[in-house]
Amino acid sequence: MDRSQKADAVAELNAVFNDVGVVVVTRNLGLTVAQSTALRGKMREAGASYKVAKNRLATIAAKDTPYEGLSEYLTGPTALAWSQDPVAAAKAAVEFAKTNDKLEIVGGSMGGQLLDEAGVKALATMPSLDELRAKLVGLVNAPATKIAQVVNAPAAKLARVFGAYAAKDAA
Repeated sequence: MDRSQKADAVAELNAVFNDVGVVVVTRNLGLTVAQSTALRGKMREAGASYKVAKNRLATIAAKDTPYEGLSEYLTGPTALAWSQDPVAAAKAAVEFAKTNDKLEIVGGSMGGQLLDEAGVKALATMPSLDELRAKLVGLVNAPATKIAQVVNAPAAKLARVFGAYAAKDAA
């Protein structure tokens, strides 16, 4: 990499660090190209991104951002996963690490809160933003559904009674 490419990489990572909700640092010891491609695909499906970045450039890019504390995790062969949704990148990385022992979760950060490996795994167990929205809509919708059922119940009972009287008179 020449100097201009390094400056571009730092600027790109700095923009990412200023924009995302969570960054997860992983250690990829011996991932094959196929495994790495599969991991990137899973990240993309979850709405996250995954990139192998030079540790020194990532440390420079994280300076003066909420993710400045990540520099302590950037040693050895590392890669960064990030997403807008605070859960998506962590969930995708942890799920892939369960099936592939060559990917290790090192740590991460959610905003200014630094997370160790256990913190990232705990974050991965939380429901995603879309799941929370669906639950909230369900909770808001449930009372309206119950009110409609209660209002319609007397009319349905009355119709059954009239039907029973009609059947009785016919017999």
